[in-house]
Amino acid sequence: MLLPKALNYYRNVRNAPRAYGLKVRPLPAAVSRALAILFIVAVVYLLCTLPVFSPDNVFATTQSRLQIPVDVLFTRLASLRPNGALTPTDAALRVRFINLESRLLYLQFGPGVLAHCPFCTADNPQSYLLYALPGLAALHLFNLVVLALVTSQLLAGREGASWRTTVMIGGAALAMLDVYLVAGYNHQLNSRALRLPELDFFYWKARVWRLVFLASLDAGIGWLMYLSATNRAFVNPPTAAERVDAAVRNLAGVKGKINALGVIKNTVIRDEELRTRGTAYWSHEVRLMRDVMEDRDVIEGVNDALQNRIDITTITRDAEMYAQSVLRPGAGP
Repeated sequence: MLLPKALNYYRNVRNAPRAYGLKVRPLPAAVSRALAILFIVAVVYLLCTLPVFSPDNVFATTQSRLQIPVDVLFTRLASLRPNGALTPTDAALRVRFINLESRLLYLQFGPGVLAHCPFCTADNPQSYLLYALPGLAALHLFNLVVLALVTSQLLAGREGASWRTTVMIGGAALAMLDVYLVAGYNHQLNSRALRLPELDFFYWKARVWRLVFLASLDAGIGWLMYLSATNRAFVNPPTAAERVDAAVRNLAGVKGKINALGVIKNTVIRDEELRTRGTAYWSHEVRLMRDVMEDRDVIEGVNDALQNRIDITTITRDAEMYAQSVLRPGAGP
C-alpha cells in the first residue's frame, strides 16, 4: 500500500513543473553559492569520521579488556605515547577509573566528558549526561546555523528560502533524536563483556553515525534545493495573478506578430513592384506543382496513400471541426 502511494507522489512531484508549463532552467547563482557551502560542510563532516580525527579509545588502543587493572592499562598506554608520557587527559582518566561503573560511562560518553567534568560522579550517571549535552548540542546548533544561512533569502534567494521551515524542522528533529539515543543508552550492557571484541564502543559509533547523518541531511537538502531551483521538481505553482500576467504577455506577443504580419501584407499589396513579384511567385508555384502532380510516379504514390494509408473520412471530419471552431468559436461540431 505504501509503495504505490510513494511512487504516485514521486510521479506527481516530477510532473508538477510540466503541469504548470514550466521548463527546466539553469541553476541560479544564489542557489549555487548555497549548495557550495552545504557541500563543503558535508565533506568536513565526513572527513571528521576518519579514525585520525576520532578521540582516542584507551581500551582499543591498548587492546585491553574492560576489567584490566588501572595500573596495567595506563602502563600499556604510556608505552604507546610519545616519550612514554601520559597526556593530561590520560592522567585525568586514570584518576576516574576507580571502578567498573566509571569505565562503562567512559564507553557511553567518551574520554572528554569523563576526564574533564568537574562535578560528575559515577554514583550519579545523569551528571555525565548533563555535562555532555552542551557539547552534543553544539554540533547540531552549528549545523542549524549553516542551514539557516543557506536557506536565507539574502544568500539563496526565493528558491532557497522556500525550504527554510522544512530544513529547520529536519535539523531540530535530528538533534532531538540524537539526544534521545544518547540519554537512553543502557551503559550496563558492557558490564558482562569479558573480551575486547564484545565491548560496544557506543560513544565512538554514535559520533561516526552523528556526522554521517548530518552530512546526509545537508546533502539531501542540497539535492532538494537543486531540484526546486531548476524546476525539476517541488515547484511552487504560480499564483493566479502570475498566470494571468503570463497569459496577457503571451497574447500581447501574438498580437504584435499579427500586427507586424498585417503591416507587411499591406506593404506588399500597396507596392506595385512587390505585388508583381508576389503574383509572379504564386503563378510559378502553381505551374510547378501542376507539373509535379502530373508526373506518373507522383500520381501512383498519391493514389497508394489515399487507398491504403490515409483515412479520408477522418481527415475530412477533422477539417470540418477545425473550420467550424475557427468560423464559429464556442460552437459545437
